[in-house]
Amino acid sequence: MLQNIRDKVLSGQRLSKEDAVRLFESDDIFTLGKLASYVAKKKNGNKAYFIRNIHINPTNICVNRCKFCAFSRSKGEAGAYELSIKEIIKKLQPQASSLQPFTEVHITGGLHPDWPFEYYLKMLSKIKEAFPKIHIKAFTATEIEYFAKISGQSIRNVLLELKKQGLNTMPGGGAEIFDMGVRNQLCPEKLSSYGWLAVMEIAHKAGIKTNATMLYGHIENYEQRIDHLLRLRELQDMTNGFQAFIPLAYHPKNTEIGGSYSSGIDDLKTIAISRLILDNFSHIKAYWIMLGEKISQLALLFGADDIDGTIIEEKITHSAGALSSKGLAADELKNMIKKAGKIPVERDSFYRKVH
Repeated sequence: MLQNIRDKVLSGQRLSKEDAVRLFESDDIFTLGKLASYVAKKKNGNKAYFIRNIHINPTNICVNRCKFCAFSRSKGEAGAYELSIKEIIKKLQPQASSLQPFTEVHITGGLHPDWPFEYYLKMLSKIKEAFPKIHIKAFTATEIEYFAKISGQSIRNVLLELKKQGLNTMPGGGAEIFDMGVRNQLCPEKLSSYGWLAVMEIAHKAGIKTNATMLYGHIENYEQRIDHLLRLRELQDMTNGFQAFIPLAYHPKNTEIGGSYSSGIDDLKTIAISRLILDNFSHIKAYWIMLGEKISQLALLFGADDIDGTIIEEKITHSAGALSSKGLAADELKNMIKKAGKIPVERDSFYRKVH
């Protein structure tokens, strides 16, 4: 059944929407894995990347109420929190005395009703002041659009001001599923799919590399996943600004829409098909926080070439019932990679090898 697609992959031809449908409908998980692994090896050899990073979520107070989100709170609600800039700096402090410090800080959070845009500019400048060498990967497209709204500035100006204060790259969160029917059920208040793609296009043109994501396993169908992947591929053809694609497995606990966890088969299939469809993306990431350590390790044989990093303190997915650790040591990541038969490569935020 997949022979025709196999021939296209081996000859380097781009797969079509119809090919993607056939791949998702196929139960031949081993052929999928072999084909995706072939593409991954062609792009990155036998290497699997990781980074020494820390996640900081400055606040869970948010003006939006996405139905798949277990992290957000209203101001004054039980469990709501907000970090001061001093507290954020303190969270990064252990690296000052460490022999092998974090090389990247990943910052995303709720859309706070009271914080002005200047707060975020100050946050970045103070982090850079305290840790000049750290790479700041911060703010989803949804946050960027919110900053434009509260500051009365254009998306481009917001991005340029953040860049001036130390923003280096952006994460890929907030993409969820681009199909507007699904999006309106999941997160009607959130930035639209067109808005998300527009923010990313502006970021790429401003010289800011980003990641891209897709949240799967909730109420979407295969065709809606494929539509999402093809729209990402189309924008990447235009800008070449995406560094990595991260399929995010939905976690149902404490969310409004409920449901169940995705299966291991669906996780591996989604990783593999992403690798095959997104021929213009250099990297596919198996985000171990969401997939769990063992499926992430297997994903390295199904087209993924990156397992993210040490992470240290992840809150968003764990609010929704993630069963993975909240952080892993670099040696644990190396061991995971080696046991999958891959060569561990510690990277910086631009996929350059760290010696």
